[in-house]
Amino acid sequence: MSKLRVTQVRSIIDRPERQKRTMRAIGLRKMNQTVEVANTPEMKGMIASVAHLLKVEEV
Repeated sequence: MSKLRVTQVRSIIDRPERQKRTMRAIGLRKMNQTVEVANTPEMKGMIASVAHLLKVEEV
């Protein structure tokens, strides 16, 4: 299964609580932090809901 490299590029300050929880579920806690996640439909949905805060690359 392929992986996605997800980097937080914008702050979650003053964002709705739902978006903050989604970022935490993806595994991101700090600015410019990068995580590699599986390329599953569930993860793609979470990434799509906070795409304006992220940079996503396929690994």
